[in-house]
Amino acid sequence: MPRILPLLLLALLFVAAPAQAQTIPSEGVGSATVVPIQVTGPAANRFNLVIAGDGYTEAEQAKFMQQVDKHLNIMWSIEPYKSYRNYINVYAIKIISGESGIDCDPNLTSPRKDTPLSMGFWGGCSASSVQRLVTVSNSALARYTALAPGVSQRLAIGNSDTYGGAGGANATATGGNSLSALISPHEIGHSLGGLQDEYDYYARGVLGGCYTGGEPTSVHHTLLTIDQMLSQQKKWWRWIGEPSEAGGLIGRYEGGMYFDKCVWRPSQHSIMKTLGYYYDQVSREVMTRAISSRVKLVDASTPTAGQVGKTDTLWLETQHPVDHELDVTWTLDGTVVPNSANRHTLRLADLALTPGATHSVTAKVVDPTTFVRDPAIQNSSALTQTLTWTVKDGANAPGAAEPGAITGGTQDERPVGRKDVLYVVTNHPADGSVPTVVWKLDGNVVPAPGDGRSMKVETLPIAPGTHTLSASVGDATRTWEVDATDAVTTATLSTPKAVVSQPGAEVPEYIFEGPFSMKLTATDDKPGYVVPEFRVDGDGWQNFYGWPTDANAPFQFSVTGTDIDLLNYGKLAYGRHIIEYRAIDAAGNIATAKKFAVTYLDPEKSEVGSASGTVPATLGLSLGAAPAAFGAFTPGLAKDYTANMAADVVSSAGDAVLSVADPSSTAPGKLVNGTFSLPTRAKPCRALVRVDQRMPSRARSYSAAMPASGPRKTLLPPSTFRVSWWASKVSLEPP
Repeated sequence: MPRILPLLLLALLFVAAPAQAQTIPSEGVGSATVVPIQVTGPAANRFNLVIAGDGYTEAEQAKFMQQVDKHLNIMWSIEPYKSYRNYINVYAIKIISGESGIDCDPNLTSPRKDTPLSMGFWGGCSASSVQRLVTVSNSALARYTALAPGVSQRLAIGNSDTYGGAGGANATATGGNSLSALISPHEIGHSLGGLQDEYDYYARGVLGGCYTGGEPTSVHHTLLTIDQMLSQQKKWWRWIGEPSEAGGLIGRYEGGMYFDKCVWRPSQHSIMKTLGYYYDQVSREVMTRAISSRVKLVDASTPTAGQVGKTDTLWLETQHPVDHELDVTWTLDGTVVPNSANRHTLRLADLALTPGATHSVTAKVVDPTTFVRDPAIQNSSALTQTLTWTVKDGANAPGAAEPGAITGGTQDERPVGRKDVLYVVTNHPADGSVPTVVWKLDGNVVPAPGDGRSMKVETLPIAPGTHTLSASVGDATRTWEVDATDAVTTATLSTPKAVVSQPGAEVPEYIFEGPFSMKLTATDDKPGYVVPEFRVDGDGWQNFYGWPTDANAPFQFSVTGTDIDLLNYGKLAYGRHIIEYRAIDAAGNIATAKKFAVTYLDPEKSEVGSASGTVPATLGLSLGAAPAAFGAFTPGLAKDYTANMAADVVSSAGDAVLSVADPSSTAPGKLVNGTFSLPTRAKPCRALVRVDQRMPSRARSYSAAMPASGPRKTLLPPSTFRVSWWASKVSLEPP
């Protein structure tokens, strides 16, 4: 559960802004409470996202927190926020408003509300602005967000169900609209990454015309052709031709920066053009740099100032992305130290340093993320940091011994995902010893690579379900709940014209004449908002937000799409389509996608009719390749022996009679050995029936009860089927 820090406590803890805190009431309307949602490390070395609510009365604070949860879980489902979640601290500011709602919602004639942050539509109720532009009092927002331990990005959420938001130094979004949670990552793309809109309009419904300026400074807009980008190695040339994370291929698509012509962007659609899609690789690279540049890759280390002794133990603590580790390379006088890769400690006493000389030890920390291809970014401080120590020709006196302890690590307040990389931070005893970390999965010790400070969950033998993973140092233990169960997503469609597939088919197939709808419902066994997604014909994954006007309504598909507030939604051409869907739970687990097929027909052409026909009665029989064998008989022992043989009957007849006969004239129906035969006939004892449907029909189940002797008869409906049967029994009695 989030921990709540009351305003009075914050005023004592954070003396950086006491004057500001005095202007905020300690209780009642205008008072505020800081809720640490996620704290992954010291505010001084984290990207600190501070979310403040406006227009929420005291009775609506739970509503605000629920909307924050949805905003965050959707953001954590989008890269690079998903992978770099551990670089981010999140604080919510619960501000009590005297009135519910924000200004000019939805029209200029709508009431103006008295709220602490003065949020409003129409750019602050200006007739010269646009309705969707939601502004905030920057001074009030700064005053309230200063209550948090650190501020890197401000996001103000207004209590409204109307679509709206804004970027800039302070991002804004509304809390209750079906698209609201998608506005946040889009606007943070502006304010944090400096990304531009890829819209081909400024005023909705009015295309922007031809761009007439010079080559844009925007990294994801250009005037260059693909050949020019490749030959000049400019803009997104490193990504051209690759499948876009937002769908389609990275290439050159016309429109962007509010113009529909004469300027080009990398992808057909991305989050900077159409809410619901991911960032494409070009924008994702920018956002990875933007987040990483706000932190140092090394959180703490042995001080590099002065000289260390030749028997000291050097250590460092790095950042930890959610899904991968940073590379650590140790060198001594320019040569890589053997067996030291990715260790966070280096015992100089083990290196046999040459006496009579000083030495230089470096630790180079690199983020090997595949999200970045630009060497300038890879080699920048955002993704690379190097520490250097000078080692003197002499030893420092060892400090006092102390027991190992855990001083930090991956958050344990929430479940972690099955592909996360977990870590612990230990103390660094003054005597140079290195504490040992013992990892256990469900109480059983599991080996850890390297120096044991981290564990890749996906390398462990984890079955679906909930598990416990712990790390212990001495008497200290940190425990995580591992969520290895996917969220479950159910697709509910409007009534089709026909169902082509059989019930329970792995890929259901439907026929629709005219528009149809789809609603996705995602549930999980753990708390937190679950993010449903879908994609059409292998295009980019889209967030399933319901319908623009109602988060609880199904998504509508039609050949023309539906215009809402001058934007088009759900346009789908006639023909056959594959629609996939999945969900991402609060732990970040991405469920295996399900899918169904849709044949979407023009209702004016009446392409759906009825078909009928007569199938002539046929009957075929084939015996199994393996002959029946009773095995060895035991003389003098009364015992039943059984043998089996499979027979496949393929028939479309409504009535099939199966008989078994022995064609031999010597002791028919009896077991024979030379001239000797058993006196007792072999007896049929059971039939096993399996039916394979070969044509669409009603679901059927079959069974066959075999008589003790004589012919077997099984009645089956007119359809194609296969019956696998046969078992015989012989009873032996002593003479």
